[in-house]
Amino acid sequence: MLAVVTRLKSQLSELIEPDFGLLDQLFSLKVLTNRQFASIHSKPTVFERNDALLELLTSEDNCCKLLTALQRTYQQQVVNFITQNESKTVNDFNSNQIEYLLIVYDKRKLC
Repeated sequence: MLAVVTRLKSQLSELIEPDFGLLDQLFSLKVLTNRQFASIHSKPTVFERNDALLELLTSEDNCCKLLTALQRTYQQQVVNFITQNESKTVNDFNSNQIEYLLIVYDKRKLC
């Protein structure tokens, strides 16, 4: 799973919503320390927070806990994106697939 998350890092940076509970979940799952939580939380943009978060995922266990935290924060579309692309390479994604996920993500934010 770590290899998949690493490979999909740029797409995940666009899809993940780190606010509204994800960082809290990762802290409670002991993926993040107090210092890491504060450091990520202090980043000015969502993209920077996501980049910082994804850089800290350095083990299979933490990546599995990320999936759990994503599910708990109602980001199942991101979980699906990760799990459905475990065997794909970045070149296997087409722009329509990525655009669809971004549209789904944007609609979820409006609810």
